[in-house]
Amino acid sequence: MLPVERSNQQPIKTEMKTRHFVMLAAAVAGLPFAACAEEAAKGGPVFLHDYAKAVEAGAKEKKPVIVIFSATWCGPCQQMKKKVYPSDAVKGFHDKFIWAYLDADEAANEKPMKDFGVSGIPHIEFLGTDGKSVGKQVGSSSPEDFAKKLDGVLKNGSVKGEDKGTEKGVEKK
Repeated sequence: MLPVERSNQQPIKTEMKTRHFVMLAAAVAGLPFAACAEEAAKGGPVFLHDYAKAVEAGAKEKKPVIVIFSATWCGPCQQMKKKVYPSDAVKGFHDKFIWAYLDADEAANEKPMKDFGVSGIPHIEFLGTDGKSVGKQVGSSSPEDFAKKLDGVLKNGSVKGEDKGTEKGVEKK
């Protein structure tokens, strides 16, 4: 085996250091997003992550279903997950609904997204106990406004008034 000259070693070491630095920087940059996506909202409702199972549970338990189309990269979606769903205004509704939280980027959720015409997120579809839509919200809202919509679904079987959130949602790419 021939000895390797020092001049050949330096570029390899530099290239490896650069590669490690880039990978570390990418991992560190992604930490806030991963933490946001993986962190379950403390005090929030129990979310199912399968549309068919949520509709089935709604029918079995005779509860309306809330289907939330979201994504880890969607700021308004994560804000709703952290601030609205676990809020005091919404807590009283946690056990009155079946809650489904579906990632808009997962292939398994393409069919319900197409069925409900999801083009922007957060897209929240309110379903009756029969699994049929009784209203929707596109975009985020305050805890109080969201609680009013939930109350309307329970009392009237539908979402009354505007179907938009108070803040614009993010267009699904």
